[in-house]
Amino acid sequence: MSKISGKPVALVVGAGDALGSAIAKRFSQEGFHLVVTRRRGDLAGLVSSIESAGGSATGVHSDARDENQVKDLIEYIEQKIGALAVTVFNVGGNVRFPILQTTSRVYRKVWEMCAFAGFLVGREVSARMVERGTGTLLFTGATASIRGSDGFAAFAGGKHALRALAESMARELGPKGIHVGHVVIDGPIENKNTRELFPEFFANRPEDGIIQTGDLAEIYWNLHCQPRSAWSFETDVRTYIEPW
Repeated sequence: MSKISGKPVALVVGAGDALGSAIAKRFSQEGFHLVVTRRRGDLAGLVSSIESAGGSATGVHSDARDENQVKDLIEYIEQKIGALAVTVFNVGGNVRFPILQTTSRVYRKVWEMCAFAGFLVGREVSARMVERGTGTLLFTGATASIRGSDGFAAFAGGKHALRALAESMARELGPKGIHVGHVVIDGPIENKNTRELFPEFFANRPEDGIIQTGDLAEIYWNLHCQPRSAWSFETDVRTYIEPW
């Protein structure tokens, strides 16, 4: 239980303005104290929104690609806030470059964001959860987790690697009481970034043809609630009109 508020603790890594925020708010509604983190950008607004709705949250800027920062973050949470019951790794990295314009710097940065950061967070969190024999660790995937597409070599490489990491962790940690899950988001999500990256999708689709962040957040909550007798590793999500 939380040393601050007497609540169970959930961490959202990559608590951006869209899905990450929606996940944090959903778990807050169920009585969790949220720790929300991102490398840069506003966190005060999300914390304030959670508190205004009657919840509690702590915002921490941290770079999930930096091993020491990840170690410090998890140590801070465990020592000052409470034992982590849930962690959601939701770091993005979706960029679009033709292969001949994909620099080594771009490819390495996307891999670090999608895969290496997931490894660091997963390792540090699972070390604590294994000691307690319980916990939920969820990774956000994408269409690029299961197939590469024109212009998305870097993103697909990073997301394929993250999926492999999550699957390996699920096989190893499941018998130790840790539920590891991977969510494949197969389609555009309603947010500013995807509207700019995929304008053609938004121009020709009805509102319910775009994945809504609140609906996605409900899936993360349901995964956490699954009984040990019927855990899902991978859940793929798409709208009713998405070709697949």
